[in-house]
Amino acid sequence: MSSANRSRGLAVAALAVAALLAGCASQTAAEKAAEVEAARIAAEIAARTPPPIALNQDVVEAASIYVSFSREMAAIQGGFDNPDAIRDALRRGSTYEPAQLSRGLVAYASIVALQSPEFVQGVRRYATDRATREQLAANIIADPRWAAQLPGADAAAGLIMATLRVDIDALNRAAGQIENDAYAVQADARRVWAVAPVADREGRLADAKARSMQTMLPSGPDAARLLAAAHNGTGLGLSSDRRRETPYPPVVERALAIAALAALGEAGDGAQARTSALQNDPVSQNCLTESKLNLFQCLAASRPNYEDMFCVGRHIVRDIATCARGAAMPAPTVTVSGVEVAPEPRIIMAPATPATQDAPAPTPVAPARPVPTPAPVIVPTPAPTTSPTQRLNSEPNTSPR
Repeated sequence: MSSANRSRGLAVAALAVAALLAGCASQTAAEKAAEVEAARIAAEIAARTPPPIALNQDVVEAASIYVSFSREMAAIQGGFDNPDAIRDALRRGSTYEPAQLSRGLVAYASIVALQSPEFVQGVRRYATDRATREQLAANIIADPRWAAQLPGADAAAGLIMATLRVDIDALNRAAGQIENDAYAVQADARRVWAVAPVADREGRLADAKARSMQTMLPSGPDAARLLAAAHNGTGLGLSSDRRRETPYPPVVERALAIAALAALGEAGDGAQARTSALQNDPVSQNCLTESKLNLFQCLAASRPNYEDMFCVGRHIVRDIATCARGAAMPAPTVTVSGVEVAPEPRIIMAPATPATQDAPAPTPVAPARPVPTPAPVIVPTPAPTTSPTQRLNSEPNTSPR
């Protein structure tokens, strides 16, 4: 082959290689452009998709503490067979720490609120737009009453109050049985040991005080059930068709706030600081603290065994119900001791209205700032100057059954 032909062949080959490389370069550029466009579309979709419901483990575990302890206290019955049975009930009942139990009450109520589809769906309308979502979350953190203005809050509040009412009634029934048994035991076959002096009075008082300072541990099974219910909106078997209008009691306000943050996706594992602050309810916490002091005074004053029965029924079981009622139900003033209870207030319920189909809004407007309302006050009754024995024998039991 001549040198001219070889040169011509090499030139053709070079052109072919150059064309091939150019084609590869064009294909690579097209692929990169497609990837960029796909990423842009994915980002737009993600921006329009609200984050999933998120509630951190701290809230769930706090709720499990309240649920398991209140259930255990409601299971205490009258009919004690011996002083050891009374002492066992006293040990179990004195193990609650007021701040933890109060926080658990709020936490549990927030999970109950997440069982209201109307409330969850109403809140998630504001979760689509990131700016709106973050602004609403900031407003709720600054003032929990913002959550009471959200769509469906009246339904969620009604569900909270109805659910807690069942628990409160169960505690009151148990308390009534224990208190009545403190009377009955003085006249039946158990009288021999019932009127005998309490053994180691100082030791059992010191034990009650020590147990009151111990950290309460969460219930694993209850925590697992509550965690699933918080994220799924089902599993607790709760229902209520009663709606409650504002203003709401403090526990309900704070519970709605935590539930709203969870529905916005703003109460996950990275948001424990904000949910922890919202669990602090001074009303129920102060009431439970005063109840503890009354329990210690009752134990210090009691002499025979049947008086310890009264201390368990009145200043453990009934006071837990009373403090929960005062902070979570629409009662302006209640007491944690004594036989008189504030009368039930009239409850105004909003009329039921059929659900309507709202036109989707790209950026819903956040609700207006709530109007401040005074918080209810729980006024503890001073410790009686008479002994529990004198009170038992001079006052009939008029507690609700």
